Order: sequence, then structure tokens, then C-alpha cells
Amino acid sequence: MTSTTIGGDARPAAAPRRRIKRRTVQTIVWFIGLSILTVIVLYPLLWLFLATFKPNAEFGTNPGLFPNQPTVDNYGKVMEGIAGVPMWRFFLNSFILAVSAVVGTVLSSALAAYAFARVQFKGLGIFFAAMIGTLLLPFHVVIIPQYIIFNKLGWVDTFIPLILPKFLATSAFFVFLIVQFIRQMPRDMDEAARIDGAGHLRIFWSIILPLIKPALITCAIFAFIWEWNDFLSPLLYLTSPENYPLPIGLRLYNDASSGGADYGATVTASFVALIPILLFFIVFQRFLVDGVATQGLKG
Repeated sequence: MTSTTIGGDARPAAAPRRRIKRRTVQTIVWFIGLSILTVIVLYPLLWLFLATFKPNAEFGTNPGLFPNQPTVDNYGKVMEGIAGVPMWRFFLNSFILAVSAVVGTVLSSALAAYAFARVQFKGLGIFFAAMIGTLLLPFHVVIIPQYIIFNKLGWVDTFIPLILPKFLATSAFFVFLIVQFIRQMPRDMDEAARIDGAGHLRIFWSIILPLIKPALITCAIFAFIWEWNDFLSPLLYLTSPENYPLPIGLRLYNDASSGGADYGATVTASFVALIPILLFFIVFQRFLVDGVATQGLKG
């Protein structure tokens, strides 16, 4: 009887050990796989950072990760600037455009999204369909009409053509994103505020806006990154080097017409220009994985 009991207890006791061992093996495999993927993803960034210490002569002859003759001269060249414009001016121009794009895009898109999601008016479906239809319209189609308008207004070579459209809810992608976010919210709070005498502006500012913070932060991240990396729009409307943002400023380092390309300075300037995007994303990345704004609300 005793041996049977011991034998009967041995089998159930072995099962948890096998499960623990299996989970340990799975954890190790996942860890190794994710580590390999992390190295693959981060390798270009690491190569870019180490390439900033390569002299210009090594580009094309040393494709490896580490420089043969490390130098910090590239950082000195970048800080001096090019075409008579210091690097900090390119940074300042990009910062002005990016911050303006974030503020304008978030505010205008949120207002337009609230109108589509909460306000009932004639032609709502038609206007919403037309707005969605602009997603299928290539940017290149409207380049010439927009340029003609801004040129006649005398706004070429200023920041106005790059900033003003952001305050007019011209990005259908962000409007649609916030509309879908607002539609998930119950209307009970809106109706209660309306009974207390609140209008649409009060409801939007005091109720809707705080609840859609994750969507707003997501829009802000993408708006900042897109504007910081935008090359075509500034190239169209800006003609003075002192007004150039970073993407066009970087192009000056690789301009063959100015006596040859300085790859060391180009790589270094590219890495320096990448730092604000990385910091911006690291600070606000947690909002990308936040739950929906209606989490915890009970109807």
C-alpha cells in the first residue's frame, strides 16, 4: 500500500517539474530570439554612431563597424555649419516647424474629429466620406495649386505655407484616428453636461479632450516625426539657406556642386538630427500602448 502511494505521488510530482523545465526552455529560446532581433534592429543605429568617428577618407574603403583611425573632427565640422549657416539654425528651424505642426495638427484634428463624431449636421456623411477620400489623393496632385496660391500671397520663403495647413485639419489620417477614438466613448457624460448647460466647446474642452489623451499623444508623435523628416515641402517653399530645416541642411553636406561630398560630416549631422526624434519617442512612447480612454467607465 505504501509503495503504491509513493508511486502514485511520484507521477503527479513529476508533471510540474516537466512543465517548469519546458517553460524555462521556452523562455531561453524567446530570450535568445529577441536578443538576435534586437541586435539586427539596432545595428544600423550603432553603425551610424560609430561612423561619426570615421574620417572622410575611410568612407568607401572601410564598411566595417569600427573606424580604423577614430576622430572627432566631424563633430567640429557639423557644429560650424555650412553655407554660412550654423547647425543650431537648422535645428531651430526644424524645431519651430515640428512644434507648430504638433500643436496645429493635434488641435485642429481634435476639433474636426469632435464635429464628425458628436455633432449632427446636414451632409455629415458626405463631408466625412470626402475627408476619407483625401487619403487616396497623392500629395503631388496638390503641389502646384498650393504653390500658386502661396506664391500669389507672397508667402514663399517663409514658414507660413508649412505651418498654416497644420491648423486647418488637412491631415485626414489624424482626424479619422481621433474620430474612431471618440466614437468608442459613451454619450452619457456628454448628455449630462448638456443638461447642466454646457455647449459643444465646453464639452469638448472639459470632457472629451482629457479622455482622448492617448490618441492626441499618438498624433503628436507621428506629426513631430513626419515634420522633422519632411524634405519635399521645405524644398518647395524655402529658398534662403538661413530658413532651411535639418533635412535640407543635411543635403548641403552632400552637395557635389560645392566641391565634393563630405560623408563624415553628413553621417555625423544625420546622427545629431536623429537624437531629438529618439528622445521625443522615448518620452512619449508609453502613451502608444495606453488603454482606450473609456477604460474604467461604466454606463
